[in-house]
Amino acid sequence: MKALVLKRYGGAKNVEFADVPRPTVRPDDILVQVYAAGLNPIDNMIPKGSFKPIVKLQLPATMGSDLAGVVVETGSQVTRFKVGDAVFASTFDLGVGALAEYAAVPEHVAALKPDGLDFVQAASIPMVGLTSWQAFVERAQLQPGQKVFIPAGAGGIGSFAIQLAKLLGAKVATTTSTANVEFVRQLGADEVVDYKKQEFESLLRDYDVVLATLRDGELEKSLQVVRAGSQIISLIGPPDAAFARRRGMNFLMRWVFDMLSAKITRLANQRNASYSFLFVRPDGQQLAQIAGHLAALRLRPVVDKIFPFTQAREGLAYLEQGRAKGKVVVQLVAHASET
Repeated sequence: MKALVLKRYGGAKNVEFADVPRPTVRPDDILVQVYAAGLNPIDNMIPKGSFKPIVKLQLPATMGSDLAGVVVETGSQVTRFKVGDAVFASTFDLGVGALAEYAAVPEHVAALKPDGLDFVQAASIPMVGLTSWQAFVERAQLQPGQKVFIPAGAGGIGSFAIQLAKLLGAKVATTTSTANVEFVRQLGADEVVDYKKQEFESLLRDYDVVLATLRDGELEKSLQVVRAGSQIISLIGPPDAAFARRRGMNFLMRWVFDMLSAKITRLANQRNASYSFLFVRPDGQQLAQIAGHLAALRLRPVVDKIFPFTQAREGLAYLEQGRAKGKVVVQLVAHASET
């Protein structure tokens, strides 16, 4: 079968199409014919080696982790799915790539495709949906009336996180460019800072939760907008010792991550706030709950651009420009954009 494969670390030049064996189904796997695959910023970071100490890949490795498609085979122990089911899943950090004609997906990370969504829309959801859910529902335990700051509201994660925070009853502030101010308001943002004209740290105050998505000093600036008892949940690092413990890393790695996060942790403590690093994990049950909200139209997918499978590398290059409004999706099957 055809797959988009990372041959070796060193950047996008080492990402190529290749013929690879069709996956073997283990007892608890479902074999999915991939109709569409969502792209995420980490798909451009992994080939550079940025996550080499954390995400262990056996190279050559198939790229991507968000997929939607149809079950064509089930393992002997599978009970939740049958051949012909339309499903979606995140396979992130499991060694299973999504940018391939077929993927062997562990049953516990998959969910039925939401009613009313086509495969392209469904493929746009898993990583941004699970990241937002694990940040707001699981870790922050966000309550109605609390205030959440979500930078870069027009992007893939921001466009979903705003919707989920509003669904949970929070007041949401975000940043965006002038052209996207109305777009993020339509998603539900209560306060919008046009970063081309204003500095968010001079306008926002007393926020309960920050979902940190930006680098280059933005994380430290966000500490200026929080109140005592707040939580800064970072998706971009630095990783902390708690993250290393959850992944079962050795003492040396725990110490390294503790050192890497020492400055931001100290600055957060000075504000009587807490800092933590969030590394999304696949979870089919959470995905099923998100699917229910999507089917009921309480949440909606935001797809910026669709690339055919033959142009998957161009899709990754487009995503890396940082201008996408919502998600970028690769379509592998012609009718994937039909419900």
